[in-house]
Amino acid sequence: MTYRVVITAAARHDLRSIPRPVAVKIGEEIASLAGETNPEKYLKRLKGASNPPFHSLRIGDYRAILSIIDDLLVIHVIAVGHRSKVYRKF
Repeated sequence: MTYRVVITAAARHDLRSIPRPVAVKIGEEIASLAGETNPEKYLKRLKGASNPPFHSLRIGDYRAILSIIDDLLVIHVIAVGHRSKVYRKF
């Protein structure tokens, strides 16, 4: 049971603006997360009212904001950025 990863246009733009080695590492981490049967155990659930809820994946000093839809087996990558700035949108 593998999840399909969907990267939003905003997240693609975010990935282009960070250093290339970090962007590659983020891609590898998200790809490995997609192969898990329960990816939520590796994520931190963000507080707030949203349906489906947002999660944060830690990659060094950077974070990927994700939304997981278990019924469809889809992981949406919503935003990627430095931990000091990425949470401001959520």
